[in-house]
Amino acid sequence: MRNNLLLLLLGLLLLTIPALAQSKTDAKQHRIVFHLATGDTLAYRALTKQLSNVLAYWPTALLEVVVHNKGIGFMRRDQSVFEPEIQALKSKGVVFAVCENTMKQQKLTKDQILSQAIFVPVGLAELVIRQEEGWSYIKAGF
Repeated sequence: MRNNLLLLLLGLLLLTIPALAQSKTDAKQHRIVFHLATGDTLAYRALTKQLSNVLAYWPTALLEVVVHNKGIGFMRRDQSVFEPEIQALKSKGVVFAVCENTMKQQKLTKDQILSQAIFVPVGLAELVIRQEEGWSYIKAGF
């Protein structure tokens, strides 16, 4: 009888440990900064899927996409076909940070950028700041 009770307790413990480990993982505040610098529209599609996948797994994750260089097409009113996806992601808390240096170099105004954007003076500096704050870094796309 004592052996059966011990086996039962051991079995319950083994079933409980994975659940406790998962709850600790979910309790952590995940912060991820994505770096988008390509003009490849397939990378844009991959990025929107990646963001959605992360939010499906970690609904409370803080996500920021830093857009600069050729990646700015993703956020341009006259070029982007991803505004519905961007709006849906923004409504879930994703931040889309557009580099003002890139805008200046490409002679773009804020009016030419999708309204879901925020603006940062230097995209690369934003990436560095986020990483210094402990955010995880992911190169967007493939």
